[in-house]
Amino acid sequence: MTAYVVDAGGQRWTLPDPTAWRLEYTSGTPCDSFWLRCLWDRENTARPDSWVEFFAEHEGERVFTGLVDECEAAAGPGGRLLEISGRGMAARLLDNEALGQDYQSATQADILRDHVLPYGVSAAPGGQLPPVSQFSVTTGSSEWSVVYDFARYHGGVAPRFDRQGRLVLSGWNDSQERVVDDSTPVLSLVRRDRRYGTLSQVLVRDRWSGRVEAVGNADFQRAGGQARRVITMPTRSSYKAMRYSGQFQLDKSASELARVEVTVGEPFCLWPGDLVTLQRSGWAWNGRYRAAQVTVGLDSSGCWSKIQLADPDFVA
Repeated sequence: MTAYVVDAGGQRWTLPDPTAWRLEYTSGTPCDSFWLRCLWDRENTARPDSWVEFFAEHEGERVFTGLVDECEAAAGPGGRLLEISGRGMAARLLDNEALGQDYQSATQADILRDHVLPYGVSAAPGGQLPPVSQFSVTTGSSEWSVVYDFARYHGGVAPRFDRQGRLVLSGWNDSQERVVDDSTPVLSLVRRDRRYGTLSQVLVRDRWSGRVEAVGNADFQRAGGQARRVITMPTRSSYKAMRYSGQFQLDKSASELARVEVTVGEPFCLWPGDLVTLQRSGWAWNGRYRAAQVTVGLDSSGCWSKIQLADPDFVA
């Protein structure tokens, strides 16, 4: 993998070959992130304090685009080392607050114009979200939350960023499915069941009308789960958004209940959103999953990819 940084003046710098690195990709939330360590020659004239953007390539393909959050140069017995870390391009929207405003009818073009493009973030082609009537932006909310509410609650699509750093407002491409079987170089397989944080019921209350919508996770309730949350929606929230919010909170918590973690001894073999068929001998939890989160890295053991698999319907 080759890593690059871009300074505030637009100049691009190629970093020395990394001795260790880690790239974390998610399905939208939390933000993607990166970390990298490399040798840092004392003759290097680059100024890390001026670096703004980071991107990486593997075999000629862009595999990460993001922003530099922290640089650290250190000298020790092993020589001079540089560590650099940061987040994906969602950080541009997370770090900026939105101006409160009300839209009589908010379109996708309106949201991009007012809450995305001003921060140097572009949108990938393909997203066509429907307009939303009486859409409100709350003062103090982040630009990311504006985009997320518009896309997720009203359009049914979880916004995310691609490896080119573009905002994606379309669903997953299910045209390809990866198979992890006995021929795959699997380093480890872990099945994790976690009841804590899974919700059995959500009550969603409309502040304006006082109406309450109750949605429940019947499977979790039958298994003895009991964890209720109450959500109060904004005054201008529509009934459709209100109902969707409750179901979304249930689905989000349910997606964490059971996870399969696969570590493969090769880099960049899967991406979030990919469908995965698990077919391993002697494994009791084979089946069809969707990659919810992927971490790719290099350390003393070599290159690897750690893939978090969840129920396909729970990774929107």
